[in-house]
Amino acid sequence: MPQQIMDRLQAKGPGTVFTNQDFLDLGSPVAVRQALTRLARRGAIRRINQGLYDYPRQSSRFGTLSPNLDAVALAVSGKNGNRLLASGSHAANALGLSTQVPAKLVYFTDGNDKCVQVGGQTIEFRHASPRRMAGAGKISGLVIQALRYVGKENVSHDMIGKLQRVLTDEDRQTLRQDITIAPEWLRPIITQITESA
Repeated sequence: MPQQIMDRLQAKGPGTVFTNQDFLDLGSPVAVRQALTRLARRGAIRRINQGLYDYPRQSSRFGTLSPNLDAVALAVSGKNGNRLLASGSHAANALGLSTQVPAKLVYFTDGNDKCVQVGGQTIEFRHASPRRMAGAGKISGLVIQALRYVGKENVSHDMIGKLQRVLTDEDRQTLRQDITIAPEWLRPIITQITESA
């Protein structure tokens, strides 16, 4: 089984973050845990947290790189069957509307509040209302969160232009379809963003 696991991880590539549940089709939970433990001891994979692993990326200059925190968040939410929505500061940074890198990675979730330690960093999952989670897993959710964070008075023409350039035609279509999940004040701004760049 360890070789089957490694074959899958090599196909997905370095940086893949996963849980033991991703391999339950290969054997029992106990057998999968044992195989992952063996691979971690050999250094083929890295244990990030309880039941959470990655196939680490390597750099000739820096050695083994830290796991991608967004990938870790997705793996944790997938394990628990929850949806994720980036917090406003994280969404604004991801879309290039803010150069400030959030000190702590925060995600809204339809699951329970939870914190996961990854090395010296913390990923915080905060339970949110169904209304707030309406855009989870979609570009529209990310854009709405980012603009909420920026605030009504601070959304500039430059930001609208940047979003028009960054978003694909498909992204703009999704945003148009999801306009009703945005707060009222945001809808005219979204209409401007979804017009042709």
